[in-house]
Amino acid sequence: MSKVVAKYIEIPKKNIIDFWSIDKINHIRRLSYSPEASEIFVKNTESLRILDRINFKTNMLNYNSTNISVTKTSLAGFDLEVPVYLGDMSYGALSGNPNIVIAKTAEITKTMAGTGEGGLYGSVKDTKRIFIQWASARFGVSYDELKTGAGIVIKIGQGAKPGIGGHLPGSKVTHDISIARKIPEGIDAISPAPHHDIYSIEDLAQRIEALKIMSGKPVYVKVAATNYIPYIVTGIARSGAAGVIIDGHGAGTGAAPVTVRDSLGIPVEMAVASSHNILVREGLRENFSIIAAGRISDSTDAIKLYALGADVVSLGTSVLIAMGCVMVRKCNLGYCPAALTNKADNKTMIDLDYGVNHTVNFVNGFKMEIEKMMSVLGIKTMKDLIGNTAFLCGEGLSKNTLKVLGIRSESTENLNFKQGMFKPDKKYINELIIKGEPVISSMGSNAPPDVELPSRIIDWLRLDGAQVTRPSIDPYREDINLNFCLCGGRINISMPVMVKVSGADKEVKNALSWAAMFTGTMIIDDDLQKDFSDISITGDTVYKYKGHSYSTSRNLDNTMDGFVIREDSELEINIASLDQELKDRGIRENFDIIGEINYFRNTGDIVKYLALGCDSVIISYQIFEDGLNNSYSNIREKAVNFLMGIKKEIGLISGAMGIANLQYSIVGNTELLRSINLDNNIARKINVAEAGST
Repeated sequence: MSKVVAKYIEIPKKNIIDFWSIDKINHIRRLSYSPEASEIFVKNTESLRILDRINFKTNMLNYNSTNISVTKTSLAGFDLEVPVYLGDMSYGALSGNPNIVIAKTAEITKTMAGTGEGGLYGSVKDTKRIFIQWASARFGVSYDELKTGAGIVIKIGQGAKPGIGGHLPGSKVTHDISIARKIPEGIDAISPAPHHDIYSIEDLAQRIEALKIMSGKPVYVKVAATNYIPYIVTGIARSGAAGVIIDGHGAGTGAAPVTVRDSLGIPVEMAVASSHNILVREGLRENFSIIAAGRISDSTDAIKLYALGADVVSLGTSVLIAMGCVMVRKCNLGYCPAALTNKADNKTMIDLDYGVNHTVNFVNGFKMEIEKMMSVLGIKTMKDLIGNTAFLCGEGLSKNTLKVLGIRSESTENLNFKQGMFKPDKKYINELIIKGEPVISSMGSNAPPDVELPSRIIDWLRLDGAQVTRPSIDPYREDINLNFCLCGGRINISMPVMVKVSGADKEVKNALSWAAMFTGTMIIDDDLQKDFSDISITGDTVYKYKGHSYSTSRNLDNTMDGFVIREDSELEINIASLDQELKDRGIRENFDIIGEINYFRNTGDIVKYLALGCDSVIISYQIFEDGLNNSYSNIREKAVNFLMGIKKEIGLISGAMGIANLQYSIVGNTELLRSINLDNNIARKINVAEAGST
């Protein structure tokens, strides 16, 4: 007998700071029970998320307005009652019935839905208000299916994992999924990072034209929000696409490497604003749709994005919450208590009528809230709202951020940069130690500065993800060179990471020493030898540089090999300043810059330090020790797993950034970084541009 879920389950207490708070979940549930305009112009004054710091000007709000507002618009030749897209979640990531719920909801509410990667399931094939996804692996794609829906989406990237392909863990590749996707049962379904027939905008234009001719349907392109998003979107517009889905940082997913999810991509609000503005400037905005996706939690988020330039907003995680999701973040494991992301052949399933009723109510309530806010603003149609930033103002946003958004600040107060204490993610480190593989998780990112409070400058920075104009590289199928040469070529390590074991107990020190030898990297042990002048890592002398002290191997002369910059509150500024100074003097290639860090959030931090100017980093043994959880059994194996896991994750990030040789592409290349509402003075010192800037 199958077990049917037909009611909401209790929301578990959260022991982490989560973007999808209990308040957000309860608001969605209220709409799902009874559609009404229950919350409008929601404010979250404690949040550092840029979208939460955008408000509507108070002098434009008339709560007594009786204006009748109409949310109708069109997409792919279909009239939409409200500009909402329910997408893109695959059969496989979801367990089947939720896919049907989404498709039926789109039909009933006269909105639009997306399939995600992996083909169509069950009665979804009979619906018309759906976009069929054409992704890099072509899983489940057929001629008949491409002609089924309202349009086709070429998926280049997604916000939760820019620059890498889809990932369905083997535990979820059941018999039914293997048939649908035409792949072996029980084996990880990892899509290629790039489309191997799309390596340029010209290639993309050819694919768009071919799919349009074959299907007779409009073609859209889905991309992650990354550094060059304004230029990528203009290329897509010039390639004959009907529109673009821009998926921002923090978007949900069934499975993604934590280090990619938390480190790459920019917020959707920055990407939408900059893309809309450049399309208008280039005369490409008319008849080209922008669909904004990624962490849109309520109607207030949506109406702000419409005003910034989005034609349609995509609802993903919020739709799952309307069906009963309680955000336990177990999607990748296949054990979903709400029967949404469990294995497709699991005997527990969501009741279709229950799912459809609640999701339809949610969309209708969402529509009512949009109508109410438009009425208060005196806006009659969506055409009057889209791209109309005159209604918006910023609070606590940097000048660079305001410039990208195209809005002004309503207050003259200084930026309020809240700062928290760094808390290491012991669960992440422990999983790295146990498995020796990239740590996989589900749903969206809670990384700083959007959710968790930043504790370091590096927490305000994001890495770039490759797509179209700089294709990604598949680390599962292609070689990526992570070797780093130091000391003028005298030292070669297998990755830009060394481990400092000074002060560690004998067991930990021996395990990490053995693991370093096994993985081809190095340990640093001041307990054995004070002066490592032979390898130019540390030493007794101090070189004074612009008022800062850097520990160096020797005096600054032709025999000196480099600098070790020890961690402090200005580590990032010190690294970038020294890198630039040596470049200005024409002697950068003569010296190594090594950053010494006592903790990191994940391996994305290491790559950020490289982009700021480090030739390598030294990490403390304490990072490894904290992840052991006092379990020293098989400690050598765990030490190897720790270093191998770091190496594999750095490889994943390199591939996602389109970098085949890490040392010669990233060191000091701050163009691969973007800041998120970072203080302008600090951003200037580290030479990092604002997210969405052109």
